[in-house]
Amino acid sequence: MGARLDSAASGTANWVDERTSIGSFVKFIARKVFPDHWSFMLGEIALYSFIVLLISGVFLTAFFVPSMGFVTYDGPLETMQGVEMSEAFASTLHMSFEVPGGLLMRQIHHWAALLFTAAIVTHMARVFFTGAFRKPRELNWLVGFTLMILSLAAGFSGYSLPDDVLSGNGLRIIEGVTRSIPILGEYISYWIFGGEFPGEIIIPRLFTMHILLVPGLILGLIALHLFLVFLHKHTQYPGPGRTHKNVVGLPLFPVYTAKAGGFFFVVFGVIALVAAVFTINPVWNYGPYDPSPVSAGTQPDWYILFVDGALRLMPGWLFDVIPMEWELWGYTLSWNILIPAVIVPGLFFGFLAFYPWIEAWATGDRGEKHVLDRPRNVPVRTGLGVALIIFYVILVLEGANDIIATLFHLSLNDLTLFLRVGIFVLPVLGFLITRRICFGLQRKDRELVLHGKETGRIVRHEHGEYIEVHEPLTEHERWILVSYDDIAPLEIAPEYNERGVRRKGYRWDRFKQRLSRFYFEHRVSPVTPEELESASHAHH
Repeated sequence: MGARLDSAASGTANWVDERTSIGSFVKFIARKVFPDHWSFMLGEIALYSFIVLLISGVFLTAFFVPSMGFVTYDGPLETMQGVEMSEAFASTLHMSFEVPGGLLMRQIHHWAALLFTAAIVTHMARVFFTGAFRKPRELNWLVGFTLMILSLAAGFSGYSLPDDVLSGNGLRIIEGVTRSIPILGEYISYWIFGGEFPGEIIIPRLFTMHILLVPGLILGLIALHLFLVFLHKHTQYPGPGRTHKNVVGLPLFPVYTAKAGGFFFVVFGVIALVAAVFTINPVWNYGPYDPSPVSAGTQPDWYILFVDGALRLMPGWLFDVIPMEWELWGYTLSWNILIPAVIVPGLFFGFLAFYPWIEAWATGDRGEKHVLDRPRNVPVRTGLGVALIIFYVILVLEGANDIIATLFHLSLNDLTLFLRVGIFVLPVLGFLITRRICFGLQRKDRELVLHGKETGRIVRHEHGEYIEVHEPLTEHERWILVSYDDIAPLEIAPEYNERGVRRKGYRWDRFKQRLSRFYFEHRVSPVTPEELESASHAHH
């Protein structure tokens, strides 16, 4: 029986290969080498979370009714008996309390969505701090950035579908943000909601966007992302034998495939465990959407919370003198909404999207890079990353300012005033402190390379001198500490030539020089072979 089965399988495989030539492709993929490092699992977590989202989403789609038509609730939840609500909200309650496993699947779907976005953001942070976005991976950075934006769109559209008070208020905020856009805002709002807010079509439109448009785009971009990873080969951390022209790691099959398969079930199991233990988005506590109640202590999910925090942080008057709402030619220009909810996120995400080109232009480093940076060896980039994180965290904290003030018995106004100042001061301090820490770590690395590790063992020479014995680093350790580029600031031609004529383009060159100095004027050079040899002779 076993021999027949093997013969049938091999015959089928041979038949398919003769007609598709898939054998050579499978052989090529199976031999693809991947470096082995724990930080590469962040991207896998995002992928597996999305698979969980698809699986749980198919289940939920079978029971959710994307309609804003009104019904009177007559189900097992006593607190909602006789309450008029939309069919969307009623179907959410039906799914939660009457469908076997419905509440668990809802919570698995919600927790997986949070993990999906968190994994993408953390993965992008790893790519940013290690320089994995450099040539030739700039396009893949844009693909990952777009995936992050789409994850926000998927999360918000799904979060708004139950049509409860919390999601309805979130839609109301988005409607206000949209209408703050000069001239076009009102037309965009009418197009989104089909008329005056809330209209009767926003839930069906969000449903189509949530289950069809956004997932389709995410699937396409994931495929493109993986294709570019295979095309450019995987990045790797510095170490002996690892260069910009090779990859040191394990083949995709069978080692990496087995690890990835097992890791998927670990991620799925953790999400299921969290969903079974911790309640999230209990819409029955909020009730169906009604524009009249506004409750305190309710915030959107963390990935949208920064917009809410920016809106709370923005004052209605600037220095109690300049109003933040202007009347111009019959139009109301709401700077107190436009700046925090449109301009600031636009600048923040725009800087992130185009940072690979900004850094390449500022540093002049346009060569292909396949070996990653240690964050300490690129102090300015690391400092900028920390500053961006601090900026984002301040907005998130402000989005929960009422809860923080209540929990720690603080004044809400004082907390908001502190964060208004901190949004300008703390990111700068974070940048300066982080850059200084990186310089300190680099100097420590130089000491280790030149003098080795301290052993604590004291030896007395014949002439009476006491010295501490240092243990030299291994070749692997030394390679990691010295293998980074020493880039000097840009030098430009003088402002005036030998005839005393001012050179064209000098101002632009001067700007590029200042930017280059910002990156490289303060730096710690790696240990050169000459320095290492001199230190070795001194120790001997």
